[in-house]
Amino acid sequence: MMSREEVFESLKEVLHIIRPNTELSTITFDTELVRDLGIDSLSMMLLSLAVEEKFKFRFPDGQAPFRTAGEVCDFVLKAIS
Repeated sequence: MMSREEVFESLKEVLHIIRPNTELSTITFDTELVRDLGIDSLSMMLLSLAVEEKFKFRFPDGQAPFRTAGEVCDFVLKAIS
């Protein structure tokens, strides 16, 4: 099973694909996707698809957008455990 830190490092790789101009070293568990990274609704959809592909699971229908990178990590950990 992956650790929270391993999930986080993989998530940063995905975020770099979605937002290539983002400096990865500035992303923390508390980084807000919309406010800090400028993730809009289209980018959130792309992020969701990329996370599903990276971690080999599906978000349930109607999953609310995540506020922080840490929330994404915690959800992924639950989904893959």
